[in-house]
Amino acid sequence: MHRNQILGLFDQYKIRFPEESEVIGRITNFVESYPNCFSRELPNGHITGSAWLLDATLTKVLLTHHKKLNIWIQLGGHADGDCDIAQVALRESQEESGIEDISFLSSEIFDIDIHLIPERSGEPAHFHYDCRFLLRANEGAYVVGEESHDLSWIALTDLPRFTQEDSMLRMMKKSFSRS
Repeated sequence: MHRNQILGLFDQYKIRFPEESEVIGRITNFVESYPNCFSRELPNGHITGSAWLLDATLTKVLLTHHKKLNIWIQLGGHADGDCDIAQVALRESQEESGIEDISFLSSEIFDIDIHLIPERSGEPAHFHYDCRFLLRANEGAYVVGEESHDLSWIALTDLPRFTQEDSMLRMMKKSFSRS
């Protein structure tokens, strides 16, 4: 029962992005196979929630230079058992940025990505089955938290200078196609 909400979001996503059927099938299979898919205690992987957080003009994205991974990525994190993955994305974006006034541009999943998190400090390698949501905040003050080296509002057109990661560039393109 607790997985019905996310499975419904996957069904909506599949209609909007049929070209991503392979990854949609993999994440759907994962959720259907593991009742505890929202728990980070699941050793092979877990559902995570992320925010593609745009400024009010929808031309800049707030990214974190992640300490553990040492790369520029979107804000987000573990569900920690919470099956409302949209709320996870909102909570994580607020916690990681220090910005409280963040709102959804859509209640639908904006992007899905499955990526391997490497082994680190005794934690085995595992997958993050990441559900990303499109959010908005006013550009301005943020707080760099303990999980980040830095945060920065980055113009979407400048994103390729910060990363060549496929899923980040895919979200950039999806942002442009919304305009």
